[in-house]
Amino acid sequence: MFVLGVDPGLSRCGYGLVARAEGTSDLRAHAAGVIETDPAAPLAQRLLILHTELRALVQELRPAAVVVERVFFQVNAKTAMSVGQASGLALLVAAEGGCEVVQYTANEVKLSLVGYGAATKDQMQHMVARVLRLPAIEGPPDVADALALAVCHLTTVPLRRAMDAALSGARSTAASTAASTAGSGAGSAAGMTAGSKEGTA
Repeated sequence: MFVLGVDPGLSRCGYGLVARAEGTSDLRAHAAGVIETDPAAPLAQRLLILHTELRALVQELRPAAVVVERVFFQVNAKTAMSVGQASGLALLVAAEGGCEVVQYTANEVKLSLVGYGAATKDQMQHMVARVLRLPAIEGPPDVADALALAVCHLTTVPLRRAMDAALSGARSTAASTAASTAGSGAGSAAGMTAGSKEGTA
């Protein structure tokens, strides 16, 4: 299963493709890098470049899922707007490509990989490199963040599938029980009605 992580940003958008072979827990990085746009260029042109590059990545790599960081809060309003624009483009491209679209917050990724939501950038990079069996993560922090998103999704998929299966089983059991109870009640009501008619006759 191939998963593409995207750390959204307008000036620098990180991406990382991670795969896990069926039946194993081994994860491997297959591609990683950043898409950059010129801060001095017009906004529309920068968005077009980012959209074009992201679409080309999805078409070339063909991931089963695209994971985009969900940003809840930014101190800098301008940064928040540009990250939101980049995030929206990534979500659009993933949907256009027919990929599963997933979002995690930075805290969720840190909890998944390190065990607590206040992990530092260095700790995250070290853990991502360790999980992917790399000596180090090359490039800017955006690359490690993108790989971390993909790793987070791949490591939580088995748990989410198990939970979905358990919930589905519970719902089926509840539905069967309800149907059985309803049938029993209907049978009892019919018996009481018949008995009442016989008594009247």
